[in-house]
Amino acid sequence: MKFLGAHVSASGGVYNAPINATAIGANAFALFTKNQRRWDAKPLDDLTIRKFKANCAKGGFTADQILPHDSYLINLGHPETENLEKSRAAFLDEMQRCEQLGLKYLNFHPGSHLRKIDEATCLSLIAASINGVLAQTQGVIAVIECTAGQGSNLGWHFDQLAAIIEQVDDKSRVGVCLDTCHMFAAGYDLRTEAACEATFADFSQTIGFEHLYGMHLNDSKGALNSRLDRHHSLGKGEIGLDCFRWLMQDQRFDGIPLVLETIEPEIWADEIQMLRRFELGEGA
Repeated sequence: MKFLGAHVSASGGVYNAPINATAIGANAFALFTKNQRRWDAKPLDDLTIRKFKANCAKGGFTADQILPHDSYLINLGHPETENLEKSRAAFLDEMQRCEQLGLKYLNFHPGSHLRKIDEATCLSLIAASINGVLAQTQGVIAVIECTAGQGSNLGWHFDQLAAIIEQVDDKSRVGVCLDTCHMFAAGYDLRTEAACEATFADFSQTIGFEHLYGMHLNDSKGALNSRLDRHHSLGKGEIGLDCFRWLMQDQRFDGIPLVLETIEPEIWADEIQMLRRFELGEGA
């Protein structure tokens, strides 16, 4: 079964996210558990936690169907000690918030070397950051999002993701979220069924589907290998619809959150319904 949804607003309180997901016909969703552009956040209080769990239960959402995302400010591979420790502390707080909310995953961008250290050193710093936070938390899986490779961002190549995972001590608590826009911008072709077969065969061999814990379904404004992180609505960008039709027919993507981050929230419900028709083998 496919868990389909979108990254919905948690404005007014995280307990509003499952309500907003239900409103678009989703059976999965992503959210920020705090303001993603601020370091600090008000701690979650007991009432907020209870309301979030109650609204999830009312909407039929389990932890398997929810993919929270951490702050964009965090850089777990930061080359400067002070900023690295600040990022690690913020990541720990994000993981603890997920623990409090009864969530299973935390999706995050791996980090950037800022052209101050080499790639291998940065990847090792990211892994060390993950190890440190996993040692202080329980249950929540660190889900590394592949990037488009803009600037000095790492995690755009499957080999880089594999290198991080290899250095994480507890392999049961680390995995990957694949973003179709990011993959395409990083040079992984998804425009045809044959291209999808080849790209995911590479993923299977390099990382393995046992480490795939979620996906972001987005078309791309940028061309193949453009390194541009510019999302588009499904079928309106450079990837096209064949990719998403193929994904919906492949059982390897069952049972994980498949989350829209497309640029027109007003048509998310329509995009979800289109994906459901693809799952059933119907046309757009």
